[in-house]
Amino acid sequence: MLPSQKQTLDLELLRSFVAIHDGGTFAAAGQALGYTQAAITQHMQRLELQIGRPLFLRTGRTKQLSEHGRQLLRYARELLNLNDDALRSLADNGLSGSLRIGSPHDIADTLLPPLLSHIARSAPNLQLDISVGRSPFLMEELLKGELDLTISTRQDPNLEGIALHTSPTLWICSSRFSHTLRQPLPLVLISEPSIFRRLAVDTLEQQGIAWRQAYVCSNLIGIKAAVRAGLGITARSMELLGPDMRVLGEQDGLPRLPDVTYYLWIRRHSANPVAREAFELIRSRAEINPQSMTPAAEEKIKSRFKS
Repeated sequence: MLPSQKQTLDLELLRSFVAIHDGGTFAAAGQALGYTQAAITQHMQRLELQIGRPLFLRTGRTKQLSEHGRQLLRYARELLNLNDDALRSLADNGLSGSLRIGSPHDIADTLLPPLLSHIARSAPNLQLDISVGRSPFLMEELLKGELDLTISTRQDPNLEGIALHTSPTLWICSSRFSHTLRQPLPLVLISEPSIFRRLAVDTLEQQGIAWRQAYVCSNLIGIKAAVRAGLGITARSMELLGPDMRVLGEQDGLPRLPDVTYYLWIRRHSANPVAREAFELIRSRAEINPQSMTPAAEEKIKSRFKS
């Protein structure tokens, strides 16, 4: 029997369900939550009874999520996050004050919004001051104490970081761009310092592929304009992709580029007392720490490949 609309999902059961997926086994889930393996098994039996669908399929000696299990997992994470955010926001020691956060342009409308939403829900009295700029300069501002936290693809051993998202680096051009294999590759480049510029140039030179600088700009707005105008090809993370762009790959004679990881960085001894609390708050949220592409991200890339 399918669940009635008046039924309410049990958050304790959902927490066990998510822990099974994250830990890989019922035993690992029990260890993480302080339950016995038998108790976790009972939780899943009760949850399946409430859902009215099997959540796991046996594959050999292991159990994998069923189609309904994968569907429930997305809702379970969101429900647990909302529950935990509500409890934190109502706590007497809720965050207050101001927090200065930096973000690169290319993820300002993708990775940054859910992060800000998480902070805002958990700490509604916290004033957020957002600075959007280029990654290397944001790192400089963080080291100088002009920012409390920043997202960046760069690394610094003097800072403490959380891996937020790993994204593929792609060769991106206008949907109208025509690539000629026998001609030097026209590159649209951002001025130094730039990780993406270095990845593009180093990879092409290692593969012995001729290239030329077709356009250079100091900011991502100019890079997008040049790509959309069909001036050349740029190497950026998939977050740059727009509806008027496409991806070139090995079938076009271009080598695969290394992935890049976006981190959230904090100074180890920050002068702002709420910076550490906000940093730990973000660390605690499991889904802002994906180490691979989501299915939606993979689909976004596939939709951009055109012959």
